[in-house]
Amino acid sequence: MGKQAMGKQAMGKQAMGSQGADGSLPTATTIVAFHQDCLALPGWPQQAAEGGGAAGRATPAAAPAGVWQWIEANHRFNSLLWAEEDLARRTRVSDAEIAVNKRNIDRYNQARNDATERVDELLLVALGLVDAASAAGDAPRSTPAAGARLNSETAGSMIDRLSIMALKVHAMRLQTQRTDVDEAHRQASRAKLERLQAQRDDLAGCLDQLLADAQAGRAYFKVYRQFKMYNDPRFNPVLAAEAAAQAAAGG
Repeated sequence: MGKQAMGKQAMGKQAMGSQGADGSLPTATTIVAFHQDCLALPGWPQQAAEGGGAAGRATPAAAPAGVWQWIEANHRFNSLLWAEEDLARRTRVSDAEIAVNKRNIDRYNQARNDATERVDELLLVALGLVDAASAAGDAPRSTPAAGARLNSETAGSMIDRLSIMALKVHAMRLQTQRTDVDEAHRQASRAKLERLQAQRDDLAGCLDQLLADAQAGRAYFKVYRQFKMYNDPRFNPVLAAEAAAQAAAGG
């Protein structure tokens, strides 16, 4: 067994130990720990993106089927997106290289959003708050309890935000450890790190509260489709015009 698979198995054990008391839904504590463990893995997310496979992923056995696969996918694409955003800001490379970065950003952002929607689908099915047959379609049919309040932000979008917060915390912590800057930079970075961790704690608490309220019938959320039109040649007017011009030219 490779080191990466062994590391992911260890993450799985940690996640299983952090499940909620009901043993059915992921908790914010579990998700935050999982995000951090992923970022600590050597070669992650690049090796996973190159086909490392799903073996050894942290997938608590009692969690809704498949949800951890998509939590990991969302975090992986956010991490790849983060790296491309850094690369796209280089000033001493060719425009062609930056164009590659920009296209990768579009691709990873679409995949990250797709994974977020999949997390929502699976959580809502597990909670009994969506018609399972319609959950994966363009118009999922909600089945909330009478009197339940609608939460405008979904659990999936909160998990997506926790992933981004994990990246910010990780990057800021590295700033506190730099030896090529002065102490003022490290001190300012420590203050920012403390604020980021507090913000993540607030968000984690809100996620747990939403899931608890949803389980109790007090609240619900919906699967909100992003419909990223600029990535779809059927809906992007510029791409549609290009395709029409190519067809007219016999190409």
